Amino acid sequence: MSDEAGSSVFLEDETHQYNHDSLRIVKDLFAGTTGGIAQVLVGQPFDTTKVRLQTSTAEDITTMKVIKDLVKHEGLKGFYKGTLTPLIGVGACVSVQFGVNEYMKRLLKTYNKTYKGIDSKILSLPQYYACGLTGGLVNSFLSSPIEHIRIRLQIQKNSGKNAEFSGPLDCIKKLLKQKQLMRGLPVMMVRAGHGLGVYFLVYEALIANQIKKKSINREDIKSWRLCLYGATAGTLLWIAVYPIDVIKSIIQSDNLKSPKYGTSLFKVGRQLYLKEGLPVFFKGLLPTMLRATPANAVTFTVFETSMRLMG
Repeated sequence: MSDEAGSSVFLEDETHQYNHDSLRIVKDLFAGTTGGIAQVLVGQPFDTTKVRLQTSTAEDITTMKVIKDLVKHEGLKGFYKGTLTPLIGVGACVSVQFGVNEYMKRLLKTYNKTYKGIDSKILSLPQYYACGLTGGLVNSFLSSPIEHIRIRLQIQKNSGKNAEFSGPLDCIKKLLKQKQLMRGLPVMMVRAGHGLGVYFLVYEALIANQIKKKSINREDIKSWRLCLYGATAGTLLWIAVYPIDVIKSIIQSDNLKSPKYGTSLFKVGRQLYLKEGLPVFFKGLLPTMLRATPANAVTFTVFETSMRLMG
């Protein structure tokens, strides 16, 4: 074979590999988007209740009181306040989370094969954590402003002309004007980085255990197991980061012009502890745990199902 022919074959292989990788990334992102949309539709009522609890200053606040007040004053649609932003935004966020996680898994599998001589579809536990951590850090730049907007709309009790924000676009416009859209980003990076590290570590560890135990392919794992693994991963995620999430919610719901707490993770945490004690870091935990089970069960199941359908 001539050098020209060899070069031609090499270029064709390179192009094929590039197209294959690009298509895989598109599939990962699309599957993540479907999982994210499902997560929002299932979890939004729980999330609204959680945020109202976290940001309330009333001493007698309870989950049932928040729910009763929401239904009484805002109707059932009150549970879906600010849904448009997360429906679009969380779809994109979960897409990035899963997309980066899947890319990192492929990268580390190649690294293991090339430099460690380990040709396996299963990674080590620290590597699974690193994949999720990377996805969380990258995703923070997208999820932080989205959650900030959602929280501002969720805690807004007035409507019509009396409302501070008329909707998501108005909220974005006003936050940009005050240079506050990215408020809470450093705290979000801590929460999302560690949280998603735990999230994907737990899920992938359960998947890997099933593959080794049953000697089956990932595609052969039954849907009910995917639901169970997703629910478990989501629950442990929130146990790992909930106090940090409370601090983030306080920062992102604080007064824009004259903040009461500031934006530092440790400074805000210290102020909350001195004012309300340790229980403050677990306000809203019940609806969060109730949300984590169905929302994350649905997220992973829809993601895995989408991946299987696309091949």
